[in-house]
Amino acid sequence: MIPVFDGHNDLLLRLLNNPARREEIFLTGEGRGHLDLPRMKASGFAGGFFAIYIPSPTAHDAPDYQALMENPPFALPLPEPIPFSDAIGPAAAAAGHLLWMERASDGALKLCRTAPEVRACLAESTIAAIMHMEGAEAIDESLDALHLFHAMGLRSLGPVWSRPTIFGHGVPFAFPASPDTGPGLTDAGKRLVIECNRLRIMLDLSHINEAGFNDVARLSDAPLVATHSNAHAICPSTRNLTDRQLAMVRDSGGMVGLNFATSFLRPDGRQMAEMGWDPILRQMDYLLERLGENHLGFGSDYDGCTTPDVINDVTGLPRLVQALSEHGYDRPLLEKLCHGNWLALLDRTL
Repeated sequence: MIPVFDGHNDLLLRLLNNPARREEIFLTGEGRGHLDLPRMKASGFAGGFFAIYIPSPTAHDAPDYQALMENPPFALPLPEPIPFSDAIGPAAAAAGHLLWMERASDGALKLCRTAPEVRACLAESTIAAIMHMEGAEAIDESLDALHLFHAMGLRSLGPVWSRPTIFGHGVPFAFPASPDTGPGLTDAGKRLVIECNRLRIMLDLSHINEAGFNDVARLSDAPLVATHSNAHAICPSTRNLTDRQLAMVRDSGGMVGLNFATSFLRPDGRQMAEMGWDPILRQMDYLLERLGENHLGFGSDYDGCTTPDVINDVTGLPRLVQALSEHGYDRPLLEKLCHGNWLALLDRTL
C-alpha cells in the first residue's frame, strides 16, 4: 500500500460528542464512523489534519438538511455565529482528546508540530496527526487564544467554517451557486492572517467565501491551501473552487485536498452514497489539469460527510489508489497525490 496523508477529518467531533466512549471509538473500533486506530493502521492511513470543530446547537424547528441536500437545487440557511465564550470550552476539550489519542495509542500516533516530525512518522509507520481548527470561534479578537492553542500544537486553522465568525464569512451550503457570497475578512480577520503567518500556522481556505479568499491571498505570505475542496467547474457547489481560485492556489505553491463528500463530487450535487468511480476520476483529472501534479492530494472529510460507497470509510483508501492506478496514474504520481505533495507543502508552511 502507498501511505496516504489526508487533508481533513472530523474524528475529534465524534470523541467530543461521546467522551465516555472514546476508547471504544478510537482504540478498539466500534464498527461505525469512518476512522479508528485499527482501521487506520490496516489501511495505510499515514496521518493528516485532525479538526477541532464546534457544532452549532440544533434548533427544534431546524429543517432536515440531509433531505434537502439530496434533492438539489438547495440553499441552506447558515447557523448563527457562536461566541468565543461558548466555543473555547469545547475547543479545548477537542484538543485534549487529540492529546489523549497520542498518549493512549502507545506510540501508534504522534501529534506533530513540525514538518520533519511528520516525515519521521511516515518513515517509522507512525500515524502523524496535525492539530487543525475548522472555524476560529475559539479564537478571541485579541488573538491570545491563538497563542494558547499554538502552544498545544495547533498548526492549521480555517478562519471560518461556513457560519460567520468575528474574522470573516463562510459560504452557505448551496447548489448550484457561486462561492462569491458576501464580504471579505474583517479587520480582526486581517490581523489573524498576519499572526498566523508569523507563527507559521497554515491557513485553510476550504469554507471561506470568495472575497475572504481574495483577502487572504493578498495579505498572506504563505501558500494558499484548501484542505478539503473540489472543482466548481465539475460540481457547482459554493464549497468548491473556481478555475480562478485554483490558479491562485497553484501559483502560490499551495495545495488542494480532494474532498470525498458526495455533494461536492457529483455533478448533480446530490448527497447520495450510491455512485461509482467516474465523478471522483473526473474531479481528479480536472484538478490535475488546473493545478499540476505537485499541488493536489486528498482531503477526505472522513467522519464529517457522506462518502461514496465505493470508498466508504478509511478501509477504502487502497481501493481509491487502485482505481486511480487503473485509470492510468503511474506510481510516482500516486505517491505525490497520496503523501508527497502534502509533505512538500508542510516543508513550505510549517
